[in-house]
Amino acid sequence: MIAHPDPGPQAGIGEWSPHEDFGRVFDAHFAEIHRYIARRLDAQTADDLAADTFLIAFRDRDRFDPARGGIRPWLYGIATNLLAGHRRNEVRRWKTLSRTEAADDQEGPEGPVTTRLAARQVTGRLAGALAGLAKRDRDVVLLLALGGLSHAEVAAALGIPYGTVASRLNRARRQLRKALGDANPLKEAHDG
Repeated sequence: MIAHPDPGPQAGIGEWSPHEDFGRVFDAHFAEIHRYIARRLDAQTADDLAADTFLIAFRDRDRFDPARGGIRPWLYGIATNLLAGHRRNEVRRWKTLSRTEAADDQEGPEGPVTTRLAARQVTGRLAGALAGLAKRDRDVVLLLALGGLSHAEVAAALGIPYGTVASRLNRARRQLRKALGDANPLKEAHDG
């Protein structure tokens, strides 16, 4: 395999040689996209959806418009659209994780390893609160929190105006705060 220089998170796709440079984009972003999907669903589904994300990106690489944003938000947008097809599984997972905290207390040290591993990612009331959000609001929260995207990158990923990202995040914060007893679960979310 030929070693490619790191294109960085904002590498220009418009300069792609369709057969040579896509490998750089894949190498630079696959693990990040896979991790984002796995946090929202599960590792096995993430394997398939991350591969599909890059298959779609490769197939549609000539339609990429660098004026709308960088490669990273474009890939997250593709992944988020693919996740939409798995929305019921995602909501079911958040609801299951919301019950994990209580189940762990009752099971003791013999509890299933998978339950404890999942609980480390997101547990208790936060998972339940996330499951209760509208899909559009949950996508914004999770792109910020799990994907580490800036507000501008979320806007590009979802194809929505920057101000819409802020309003959806504000609405989600209010709903999450209410579900969590006035705690601010997104205090650390960055404003990019």
